[in-house]
Amino acid sequence: MPERDDLQLRPDGRAEQQRKTREDIFHENISLQTMQICRKFYTMQRLCLTLLVLLLGACATPARVPQQAHARDTNTVQIKAGHMHEVAFYALSLADTPYRYGGNSSDDGFDCSSFVQHVYLNALGIKLPRTSVEMSRAGKPLDAGQLHPGDLVFFNTRQQPFSHVGIYVGEERFVHAPSNGKTISVVNMREKYWRSRFSGARRVASAN
Repeated sequence: MPERDDLQLRPDGRAEQQRKTREDIFHENISLQTMQICRKFYTMQRLCLTLLVLLLGACATPARVPQQAHARDTNTVQIKAGHMHEVAFYALSLADTPYRYGGNSSDDGFDCSSFVQHVYLNALGIKLPRTSVEMSRAGKPLDAGQLHPGDLVFFNTRQQPFSHVGIYVGEERFVHAPSNGKTISVVNMREKYWRSRFSGARRVASAN
């Protein structure tokens, strides 16, 4: 208690500064907890919806054959309106999955291109080429101002154009599997690093 009284009586404002610092830390912790809760809620919600769709469609719907998006094919795969948002939603649900070169599952981890390939296959039933360079030749080329959620964005991260790929999620942000020791995350394309390394964008699926 003497320490608390001493802090309150100081005329130099240190007590107020310390109190604000504690409040900032408290709110930061609350924000982190809220993000974790939201992520868990979203994941459970998607699982429940997926199970419901499977149960309702199991008796009447034949298995969906993946559509192939070929390199050097400038035609986009036609999908139902609104389904491109499913790509962004599904990609975001994999946040915090670890990066692993050559990995191809949420259990083992992903590299940048296997992550994109996994998302498109599971969200839209579209099988993309395996490497980012091959993906950069599929679909329709876009300017940065034409991007919509679900489009592919490419970067030069290894002194080679199109050596890295991510999925655009809106508001000039994209989700990707970065590199060893990191996890799937969302970053801003306006950051200097990414802005200076932007190689282009492609749209491999569009609403019919």
